Amino acid sequence: MEEVSSKSGATAASWTSRIVVFGATSIVLGVIWDISWHRTIGRDTFWTPAHLAIYLGGLLGGLTAGWLILWTTFRGSREEKERAVRLWGFRGPLGAWVCVWGSLAMLTSAPFDNWWHDAYGLDVKILSPPHTVLALGMFGIVIGALLLVLRDQNQAPAGVARPGRHLVLYAGGVILAMVAVFLTEESWPNKHRNHLFYIVSCASYPLYLVAVGRASNTRWGTTIASTVYMALNCGMLWFLPLFAGQPKLGPIYNPIDHFVPLAFPLILVVPAVGIDLLRMAIGHGRGWVRDWAFCVACAVVFTALFAVTQWYFAEFLIGPGGQNWFFGADRHWDYTESLGPNRFRFWSETNPRWNPPATFRTFLVSTVLAFAACRVGLWIGNGMSRVRR
Repeated sequence: MEEVSSKSGATAASWTSRIVVFGATSIVLGVIWDISWHRTIGRDTFWTPAHLAIYLGGLLGGLTAGWLILWTTFRGSREEKERAVRLWGFRGPLGAWVCVWGSLAMLTSAPFDNWWHDAYGLDVKILSPPHTVLALGMFGIVIGALLLVLRDQNQAPAGVARPGRHLVLYAGGVILAMVAVFLTEESWPNKHRNHLFYIVSCASYPLYLVAVGRASNTRWGTTIASTVYMALNCGMLWFLPLFAGQPKLGPIYNPIDHFVPLAFPLILVVPAVGIDLLRMAIGHGRGWVRDWAFCVACAVVFTALFAVTQWYFAEFLIGPGGQNWFFGADRHWDYTESLGPNRFRFWSETNPRWNPPATFRTFLVSTVLAFAACRVGLWIGNGMSRVRR
């Protein structure tokens, strides 16, 4: 591994960390591509390019982490071994162990997923049993990648530039993209005035935003991570429809001739800016009073900014302004959907029984959940800022 130089101050993140982060990126983009593949073509061979991208990322993370563990165990210096985590007689960074576990879970899910599709056909939900095992493994790789780059960052001597600082923010954006994928079913623009959309969003995103911002200890860390999330999703939104695709399964209610992307990403950068401004104004990590004050203010700010942004942006998105290549609101409907005028309406208005509308109580509960998420996120972020093993 690359070492921090006392003369130059610091080097870039270690090459092992870069490879694992690249693998995590391949996983996230592969998952988005795989969802598009199913929504465009339907059930297909296991050996699709999207699946290959997912498992390539898993293998890169697992093999690289495994090599790092073996190197540290048998060739590492005394200092490297002392800083490593010991398990079953082997020594390696904490992030490497998490990556190995994640890779094994992903590889275990592969034959299970293939059998599931052969037995039951196309998944109705994103989180089928084999996909749940796969999701846990993918989170293992992504979180392991973040722990590795945090190790690079936190081992830098005081007073010098920290290696991996920007890679930490990038990895944080990858985690946000992963979280967003598994909240897709409640995040379609037509659901942005639903009760459940605000509940699940406020219970989830603040945790990761606060944790990454605290761990990076960078002034605009939360904003940068949320920008990475949006860039990854927008890139796939604009890239996938460039390729021709037709369904192979019926019934076909919506004839399509291109790959179907996910909807335009959530505008998380707006509440992220609010969180960063709070971090600068209040600070945290200097005592429980300041930490709790930050979490209360953060919950209120996140819920308010997120709700206002998505409430009005969704109205624009499902209207005439969103029906173009940039926002893609006319491209994310798959071949199984025949919605007619409902495509241009909020479903809380057309079917309130199945999509109950957001009320004052919704935002009150969302704020409480956001506070809990901020509190947990700050606790995790404080722990990540001390990762050196």
